[in-house]
Amino acid sequence: VQLVESGGGLVQPGGSLRLSCTASGDTLGYYVIGWFRQAPGKEREGVSCISTNDDWTWYVESVKGRFTISRDNDKNTVYLEMNNLKPEDTAVYYCATAPYFNNWYLHEVDYRGEGTQVTVSS
Repeated sequence: VQLVESGGGLVQPGGSLRLSCTASGDTLGYYVIGWFRQAPGKEREGVSCISTNDDWTWYVESVKGRFTISRDNDKNTVYLEMNNLKPEDTAVYYCATAPYFNNWYLHEVDYRGEGTQVTVSS
């Protein structure tokens, strides 16, 4: 499975971005999928995750109320809508799949993309 992210960029504080992660080679609907981020000098962090059939979502505390994850299994794509962005959201964001949430949370992932840079700065 290949995962390709898009939608990153430079945005001012308070702005918005929508990230996309599109899969090829397999059906995303088989997997739990979510977004991680990695900032220079910081630990990797799980940001948000969504179940195979969309019946639950998970968010790290720092993005609750600002980010929304969704998936379109027909398009083999998962999205991360990011609003009210803050400088501390600056990082490379990448998507990754796992069979179950516990695996994903521990970064025991099956597949991951290369990532897309998000920079929040005035």
